[in-house]
Amino acid sequence: MSLNEKLSEDLKASMKAKDETKTAVIRQIKTAVMNAEIKLKKEMTDDDIVSVIFSLSKAHNESIESFTKGNRPELAEKEKQELEIIMGYLPKQLTDDELREIVKETITAVNAQSAKEMGKVMGAVMPKVKGRADGTKIGVIVKEFLK
Repeated sequence: MSLNEKLSEDLKASMKAKDETKTAVIRQIKTAVMNAEIKLKKEMTDDDIVSVIFSLSKAHNESIESFTKGNRPELAEKEKQELEIIMGYLPKQLTDDELREIVKETITAVNAQSAKEMGKVMGAVMPKVKGRADGTKIGVIVKEFLK
């Protein structure tokens, strides 16, 4: 079953269960996917859909930070609940230790010596972890190794 089909099935199930939060989040995901399809003028693959969902998760994380800083805990909690649902459609995220291992192997493979070669390392790491780790998190780890 493709990710798009899973989203459709889950949408039906959440509507039948009258789970308003889950229904709204799945609709948000499906809308973002449809908008991306229109923009790219092609049918989305599962990898493309994962990228769209990952960008939605980033937006929710930013909202949580903003609401927390703005002393709006009720809105931050709502965003956290929505983020949990979104994360259910993403591949399992890599731990920091797993990321460090991948970065270490990649640095050795591309023979990077200094921070000037960070772009080369990032370019090699990103395809390996696509959809399973945040780029900023990877950047921090790469900087750690290339000091």
